[in-house]
Amino acid sequence: MRIASLAFTLSILAAPALAADAGPLVDADWVKANAGKENVVILDIRDKVAETELGDTPYIEGAVVAPYASAGWRTEIDGVPGKLPPLDQITKLIGDLGIDNDDHVVIVPWGTDSSEFGGATRIYWTFKYLGHDDVSILDGGWRQYDAAGGARTAEAVTPEPATFTADPQEDLLATTEEVVAALEAGTKLVDGRPAEQFTGKSKSPVVRANGTIPGSVNIQHSDLYSADYATFARPETVKALSEAVGLATDEENIAFCNTGHWASVAWFGLSEVLGNKNTSMYDGSMAEWTADPARPVENKSGS
Repeated sequence: MRIASLAFTLSILAAPALAADAGPLVDADWVKANAGKENVVILDIRDKVAETELGDTPYIEGAVVAPYASAGWRTEIDGVPGKLPPLDQITKLIGDLGIDNDDHVVIVPWGTDSSEFGGATRIYWTFKYLGHDDVSILDGGWRQYDAAGGARTAEAVTPEPATFTADPQEDLLATTEEVVAALEAGTKLVDGRPAEQFTGKSKSPVVRANGTIPGSVNIQHSDLYSADYATFARPETVKALSEAVGLATDEENIAFCNTGHWASVAWFGLSEVLGNKNTSMYDGSMAEWTADPARPVENKSGS
């Protein structure tokens, strides 16, 4: 098995056992021990489960299912894809899953790689923005759950609708206007995209121009999750990545990418794993930023 990085290897070997109380990340043993308890909701966000070769029992026992790509977690607004839906829509989605404000939600992705794991970090950020702090992600997702012998079932749970009320935490969501202000003030902007997109050598089809927001630093989403070990980066790894781009402890910063997906991986690492609560996320990201040709874009590739 290829070792992704020395930092990951050392951090994984040195990682302490998780506490009994749930943190931003929980392990498969925590899920096995707590699934089915009152006010614990296992939220399976895996896409295309029916198209896999998992046999007759492809679902997590007791979990509610809301696939990341198709359930309505993100929507297009004013031509910008992947944005947070209006509050009435997103709270209805959550309530229809049987989740209320007293529940602790544990999000389970496939755990394939950092990009796929970004579905979990994006939904986690959504809950946090809505004012719901009782939320965790299963570290390694389905890969860890299945490896640990987690109970499986043939059918997904049919939830009983509940009422979920939002209390938006606006400090977690950066608008274009706030990014403009941050740019003028010299606030750190953290680009979570691959280096090729950060430098301008390539771009997403949803972004008008190659490059990044001027003055940004790059923490690639792939550096924050080990596809080999199905494990999110430990605090010491995130700290090293943060320091490498000159981001001081607790320094204000805004994470972005193309559409606020990979940005959520960077946000989760900085805010939830490292503990920098001065981290917010630009939901519209480069898709929204470059929609207006008047906004500056820095192309580091020279092309």
